[in-house]
Amino acid sequence: MLKNTFTKSAFIIAGLCFCLSMTAQQSELKLVFTGDIMGHDTQIASALATGEPGYDYKSCFEYLRPYLQEADLVIGNLEVTFAGEPYKGYPAFSSPDELADALKWAGFDILINANNHALDRGQKGLVQTIEVLEQEEIVQTGTFVDPQSRSTYYPLVVEKNGVRIALLNYTYGTNGIKDRPPAIVNRIDKAQIGEDMQKAKTAQPDFILVTMHWGNEYQLTESKEQQELAKFLFELGADAVIGSHPHVVQPIRGDGAGNLVVYSMGNLISNQRNRYRDGGIVFEMVLSKEKHEITSHAFLPVWVWKPSTKKGTRFTLVPANLDPSSTSLSAMSAEDRSKMTLFLEDTRSRLQGCGEVITP
Repeated sequence: MLKNTFTKSAFIIAGLCFCLSMTAQQSELKLVFTGDIMGHDTQIASALATGEPGYDYKSCFEYLRPYLQEADLVIGNLEVTFAGEPYKGYPAFSSPDELADALKWAGFDILINANNHALDRGQKGLVQTIEVLEQEEIVQTGTFVDPQSRSTYYPLVVEKNGVRIALLNYTYGTNGIKDRPPAIVNRIDKAQIGEDMQKAKTAQPDFILVTMHWGNEYQLTESKEQQELAKFLFELGADAVIGSHPHVVQPIRGDGAGNLVVYSMGNLISNQRNRYRDGGIVFEMVLSKEKHEITSHAFLPVWVWKPSTKKGTRFTLVPANLDPSSTSLSAMSAEDRSKMTLFLEDTRSRLQGCGEVITP
């Protein structure tokens, strides 16, 4: 069980037993968060379109991988289970384990699992998902095999570059599917969140980050409930709140520790093709321990390209502001370029003044 090691030379602080990083004390940490990692039926089929035996998702991340590899920690919202066959998309997601392998290859360090699809395949699927991620040495949080595991390893506390962060994760629900003991999915419960925040503070983190699965699907602005929850979390001591679930990009509000909230990053990768849903943002922020500040934040718009090959349709994430003359886009049709440009313009318009746009 992967409980005291971490990729990229970071350390998980299990319970309150602190481990010190052996890397140089740099006092700055570059974090990257991504939106919804989904697995529709067409995505599962495309992972077979390689001409080789088995499933392969690495091409999904080939354009994004160099950027992710530069971050100190990469955190993604996993909206599928790894519950084994039959592999299926909506409404009860279960993707091949090879997706987890591709996420590790791409550079993901942590996956947050408290979302409305966490129990798609019941308790068995939840437990198996945790086991697959541990085998891949990807840390996960938000779901737990039993109360003891939650008590010991939650809130998740990670130290890297001399910067210690506490990461919390909650969901509004699980599509009406109830938890079956002993498995646990973190729900948005103010009393429980308050207790968890107090426990997080005893680990003396430099920053407390809360990831929320909330809001209304396909709504381009945040709801009043999201605003009220964000205010509640900041009052408890959160430094930043990062949101997912609406499947579209929602505004970024605030500019530093104690008020920065990303209401929704939209989809990272999915087969949702309607306007606003065919992409998302990768959100980046730099934490300074010495200043106790979020010294910068920025976003990279990414669009899901579905190129056709002789072996079948593929899924590939492309930075939406990539130079159109780039050889990487030479095979992209005029229609696809137009759709990607529209997504980029929509995203820039919605996030105008909300941070720097990253140039790939």
